[in-house]
Amino acid sequence: MKLPDSLRDQLKTPLGVLLPENQADKINIQKYLSENSYVITVGDRTTEKMIDFGLIPSLQIIDGQEKRKKREPPKLENVTELTVDNPAAEITSQSIDMIKKAFTMQSPVQLFVDGEEDLLVLPVCIHAPENSVVLYGQPNEGLVIVKITSEIRNKVQTLLDLME
Repeated sequence: MKLPDSLRDQLKTPLGVLLPENQADKINIQKYLSENSYVITVGDRTTEKMIDFGLIPSLQIIDGQEKRKKREPPKLENVTELTVDNPAAEITSQSIDMIKKAFTMQSPVQLFVDGEEDLLVLPVCIHAPENSVVLYGQPNEGLVIVKITSEIRNKVQTLLDLME
């Protein structure tokens, strides 16, 4: 599925709560997590930040880049590593299958995307287990925290249905 230009602006709207950069600390983030939350991060910086806070995401989706610049991917011991190809501005069926597979595996799982991981927030929101919380960065603004509900799943499915 490719992202049509008509959807680009819609996707700039955070799917959940936007914590401004200066408030995206461990204490504020923990307010949105319950004891048994299945935490999913999309993005290298977001993943690294959670690991630094000692909040190890169950699923981490990274691409070794930040704002289109190469960077060292977040490191974690005892993590299951998966890899998938996903070109910029696309969501491949391979990526969706790999996300579904990751949800069935012992966590933590790190999915390395060869290409771009930004849009994978969408299939993650649809296929995430109950009690999931998805965290991703909103460029130059802060951290978005999305509690997965049927309302979020429906909203995201509507967006995916508009992709080509």
